[in-house]
Amino acid sequence: MFSRLTRPQAIAVCALPVVALLATAVTAPLPFSVAQPGQTTNVLGENKGDPVITISGAPARDTRGQLRMTTIVATSPNTRVSLPKILDSWFRTDRAVMPRDAIYPSGDTVQEIERHNEKQMKQSQDAATQAALNYLGLDDKDVKVGLKLADVGGPSAGLLFSLGIIDKLDGDGTGGDLTGGRVIAGTGTIAADGTVGAVGGVALKTQAAKRDGATVFLVPKAECADARAELPKGLRLIPVTTLKSTVSSLVALETGKGSVPSC
Repeated sequence: MFSRLTRPQAIAVCALPVVALLATAVTAPLPFSVAQPGQTTNVLGENKGDPVITISGAPARDTRGQLRMTTIVATSPNTRVSLPKILDSWFRTDRAVMPRDAIYPSGDTVQEIERHNEKQMKQSQDAATQAALNYLGLDDKDVKVGLKLADVGGPSAGLLFSLGIIDKLDGDGTGGDLTGGRVIAGTGTIAADGTVGAVGGVALKTQAAKRDGATVFLVPKAECADARAELPKGLRLIPVTTLKSTVSSLVALETGKGSVPSC
């Protein structure tokens, strides 16, 4: 024999699964990562007590100004990111919510991801060295370049490594600094032929650049729109596609002769 529920009782019974579902959604881990602006490092200087760029077989210049590579920091693949964290980050300009698989290869362990990032960094350093020496018309059999950057992985520092090598060896080509004494930041992969590639996370990287004193930001041309989205006031964007055109833009910026592209 069954008794009939009153209307309030019926509503309460029906609401229980909904409440349980909401409670689960609030506390359950979701397949997202939260990213924020990370460290920047001047490739013309030192990192943790060691020069980022060392050169042998050719005289190295004393440089002014800075060339700062930029990074983002994301929650690790085994971090539990809950709905309140996602919602809080969604409405902040200094945070970005990304699908976890867009940052980390699906199924990889933390150790596998670290090895993958280290491999990408090494390949990026080799390509950056080759691109810079090719640009200068130098042979890597005569000039040896060492690149050392602790606790940073991935390929996105490639462009800045190449520019740092060029500034150390040749400056602007006429005795001046490639930076013009400015704090210049940027991001972008580099191929041995000097082609600059997109990297992602540029809206957060511009914030890191501004935080650390940059007034100019070099951004892969394909990511201009992303870089403009949350562009800090006082930070000038220069779109880049190749190492050669990037150097030309920096020389034009320094000398006031020639055009400097903008996003």
